[in-house]
Amino acid sequence: MAVSGRFVAVVLLGLVPVLLFPGWLTVFTTAAVLVALLGVDLLLAGSPRRVGAVRAEPEKVTLNNAVEAVLTLRNGGTRRLRGSFRDGWQPSTGAQNPIQAIDVPAGESRRFAVRLRPVRRGDLAAPHVTIRSYGPLRLAARQRTIDCPGSVRVLPPFHSRRHLPSKLRKLRELDGKAAVQIRGAGTEFDSLRDYVRGDDVRSIDWRATARRSSVVVRTWRPERDRRVVMVLDTSRTSAARIADETRLDTGIEAALLLGVLAERGGDRVDFVAFDRRTRARAGSAGQGNILGRLVQAMAPLEAELIEMDWPAVPAQVRAVSAHRSLVVLLTSLDSGAPEEGLLPVAERLASQHVVVVVAAVRDPQLGTMLRERTDATGVFRAAAAERALLQRAAVTAELRRYGAEVVDAEPHDLPPRLADMYIRLKAAGRL
Repeated sequence: MAVSGRFVAVVLLGLVPVLLFPGWLTVFTTAAVLVALLGVDLLLAGSPRRVGAVRAEPEKVTLNNAVEAVLTLRNGGTRRLRGSFRDGWQPSTGAQNPIQAIDVPAGESRRFAVRLRPVRRGDLAAPHVTIRSYGPLRLAARQRTIDCPGSVRVLPPFHSRRHLPSKLRKLRELDGKAAVQIRGAGTEFDSLRDYVRGDDVRSIDWRATARRSSVVVRTWRPERDRRVVMVLDTSRTSAARIADETRLDTGIEAALLLGVLAERGGDRVDFVAFDRRTRARAGSAGQGNILGRLVQAMAPLEAELIEMDWPAVPAQVRAVSAHRSLVVLLTSLDSGAPEEGLLPVAERLASQHVVVVVAAVRDPQLGTMLRERTDATGVFRAAAAERALLQRAAVTAELRRYGAEVVDAEPHDLPPRLADMYIRLKAAGRL
């Protein structure tokens, strides 16, 4: 039972005769009147126990966009239900009107829309709805919490989408240059044509030549169905917040841009999120849009406060692709002891696959600390930043010695620079 402000006002008014005419009889009479009014009001209030709640699952929404969650309340009692309800969405859903007034006649239903603007990616939940029913005098209320679970999936925002048109233009230009059919260009059969002086005699198709009166050669095109395997590190280092987002969110943005670009480039894309076990997996093997499958797989990902199981990474790559592939590790260069984790794994992968790319997020604060040397504290911070950058440079040099490529960039620069690396590898014929 909840006591309203109106009931408090009635109580204060009831004290007036007690103060003016003190006496036990007056006190008893006033208290009896107040209790009677309270009882009658509660008796006439609609029963929240007879209310049924049905939730319509809201559509998927991109982070920082708005969506409506529809709630239907049915009054199964015999009295009119007047009062309010509170929808129990968790705070990160950004519910703008979770408390609303209700007035539902007996035996009828009403629909209510709660506007959500989520501020966090993932699966956000609403476990219950709280109903408060007032009587006609609104002196007191009956209240009950109803289990009515619901959830909304908040997808990654894909801010790096703005780089996609320019990267696709570069890729199309590259495809136009690579389409020239010359000796040794590509490994996939394209067509047959007549032999001309200068053609490699090894390209002569003798069966086709025997069927025709002229010598026929095979032409080839660059192989397009390459495999791109992206491994996203979801261990404790991915929880670090750099600039205005976590390392995990930056890795998701980079993986989305590279995945869409690679699929448009004719390559097959596979994505694995891993720390000590597989957290998500998606690929372009089936029908449909690769972007939709990637965002669905990435949406519920959270950083796990555990160490990365680096020795298990090659097996994860092998599980999705047994062929020589472009392997992209989205991880950190300053995680623990790289000589025991990242470096030996990168060396092993580089010996098994076409190219291994390590994409890492660099904290822009390091550059700021290097420049601010106005006092002793600033000098010490600059020395610490210099040491961190030297360690990253040493790890980068070691990775390149193994044959791996490294993209070390600040959060907003990492997605486009990783895409540029992919285009450069394509242009160099390494993919």
